[in-house]
Amino acid sequence: MSIASIPYISIPVSIGNIPLGGSYPIRIQSMTNTNTLNTRASVEQCIRIIEAGADYVRLTAQGIREAENLSKIKNELRKAGFSTPLIADIHFNPAAAEKAAQMVEKVRINPGNYADKRASFIKKELTEKEYNEELERIHKRLLPLINICRQNKTVIRIGINHGSLSDRIMTRYGNTPEGMGQSAMEFIKIFRSENFNNLVLSMKSSDISVVLKSNRLLVKMMQEEEVAYPIHLGVTEAGEGEDGRVRSAAGIGALLAEGIGDTIRVSLSEDPEFEIPVAREILQFLSGSKERVSFPVPAQSYRTRDLLYKPEVITYKDGRYLTESGKPFQGKMLIFSFKTPPLLSEKSHEKVYLNPVFTENNPVKLAIDAAALLGRYFILKQPDGICITNSGKVQGKKLKELAFSILQATEARITSNRYISCPTCGRTKFKLQDTVKKVKAATKHLKGLKIAIMGCIVNGPGEMAGASYGYVGAADGKVHIYRGTKPVLKNIPEEEAVGRLLEIIEADHSNL
Repeated sequence: MSIASIPYISIPVSIGNIPLGGSYPIRIQSMTNTNTLNTRASVEQCIRIIEAGADYVRLTAQGIREAENLSKIKNELRKAGFSTPLIADIHFNPAAAEKAAQMVEKVRINPGNYADKRASFIKKELTEKEYNEELERIHKRLLPLINICRQNKTVIRIGINHGSLSDRIMTRYGNTPEGMGQSAMEFIKIFRSENFNNLVLSMKSSDISVVLKSNRLLVKMMQEEEVAYPIHLGVTEAGEGEDGRVRSAAGIGALLAEGIGDTIRVSLSEDPEFEIPVAREILQFLSGSKERVSFPVPAQSYRTRDLLYKPEVITYKDGRYLTESGKPFQGKMLIFSFKTPPLLSEKSHEKVYLNPVFTENNPVKLAIDAAALLGRYFILKQPDGICITNSGKVQGKKLKELAFSILQATEARITSNRYISCPTCGRTKFKLQDTVKKVKAATKHLKGLKIAIMGCIVNGPGEMAGASYGYVGAADGKVHIYRGTKPVLKNIPEEEAVGRLLEIIEADHSNL
């Protein structure tokens, strides 16, 4: 039986006063983009995120000073009457994690850069003995954090990101969903050996196919080990505007449709409070509420269309799908109700066009709903076409553009550039939202490129995996320009960087 037919039920953990996992509602969270040392600005933004509907708020803590200031931020929030649990986001700095774990309810660490060195994309061949010695070194490095979290009842999220795996993992397993799964299981086994199970797992990527594959694999690996930790879902560097909303809804919706996911974060290159309505809409569309999403197959009729758009009523009865004449349906079929799992007959080679019917007047809501419903089919490369019908006010050209947007997001059909841009956070080195718009405007005449706009060295170059070119914040007012994972220009003044990026792209393509 496939993973898709077995909802993944995790063992709950308590994050402050809001439990996560099991049969509890799916939680929503976002992350601040203020300087964590700026207490007032951070508190004000936390409040905006909370009032938008977040269950948890995450803040970056890149150093000891930022980690210590989390206590001031938390105290100010509590004085203002907000009890929302806080999460510290850690990269590269175990000492900051150990300090933050004493201040907040949850700490996120990345195995690729917590105890291992930053990925350099250089092969690091190790003997089995050397590999195990590295694991033992990581184990010892994690012990102080484990003890602090045990004492303070702090939850740890093991946050695996595609592209920021260690060289050790990538050499053995590749920069792949398998590598992500192995990295997660290594850390899970370390924590379990210390009898610490207050864990949450995440497998994130800017590539929604990798998001789907890696989370499915993680569930399979955990089931084989007979463990079930809550899972945090998200598509990293999803971008902004409709593109970001469609990509996030497609990736998150695909996994929720399979019963995978306990908390979600929509990552947009926008003010963080704008992420919350998108997350709420995904959940409300799929299940009618924030309650746990389920997808039973109801015994009723659905309408589908074949290549010639000839309507045919297919009925589900006694475990079979029947035509109007009562004969078993043999075609390649998709069920369009969001209450049902994906269904395709592998025996048929007939072409199928998805033709869901919506009743929606709000174009933003329609984009989120359509992507949440249809994205998973195109991620899995199941259907052959798409035709979105809406009886509401959104009509004509907008529906066609939305269909192309879903195909582009899932890479089922490439008709424009793909822009990978991280959500802003306290580590960002420039005005990322403005820069994304400038890069898009400068490169809109091109087609089929993957261009990454990353706020800092944490998210680039590793987490822009697969990008053709990258614009990465290096220091205040300075930018590195990348071709793939290699920097070709360093410390370019911000005001010159978009032009220099375009020069490199056009020079490369003039030589093709």
